Amino acid sequence: MARLHFDKLDLKILNMLSRNARKPFLEIARECNVSGAAIHQRIQKLISIGIIKGFESLIDPAVLGYDTCAYIGFFLNDPKRFPDIVKELESIPEIVECHFTTGKYDIFVKVYTKSNEGLLSFIQEKLLPLGIGRTETIISFREGFRRQVPILPEND
Repeated sequence: MARLHFDKLDLKILNMLSRNARKPFLEIARECNVSGAAIHQRIQKLISIGIIKGFESLIDPAVLGYDTCAYIGFFLNDPKRFPDIVKELESIPEIVECHFTTGKYDIFVKVYTKSNEGLLSFIQEKLLPLGIGRTETIISFREGFRRQVPILPEND
């Protein structure tokens, strides 16, 4: 993909939205010293070229009873089945991320379950029937932090 170039206003908008996606456009406009219409147009442009992929609410899984977060690496019996396996994994709601990786694993997923016992049942009842091969599971004790990629000024 060709690398796009952004001016200082684009970068400032992206920084603000990455910290708070619910920040009102008029507040962004005031902080940027431009009109609300200009901010609206810029954000629409950033959406249309695919820089902003959407806006989301971050939900605390533990509050909903999902006390176990785990990462599962897959060793596929047949790597040519990757597209089919990903399609099947996408239909499983407990899987919140799926990555095609280099190195040790063919596929790496992030999963939330209600408990460690629930994770075991999840693996046995939902993953093993897919005939994917072997898996390795890493349980996360807690998330240290999460953030967006840094929005840095461009070096021209």
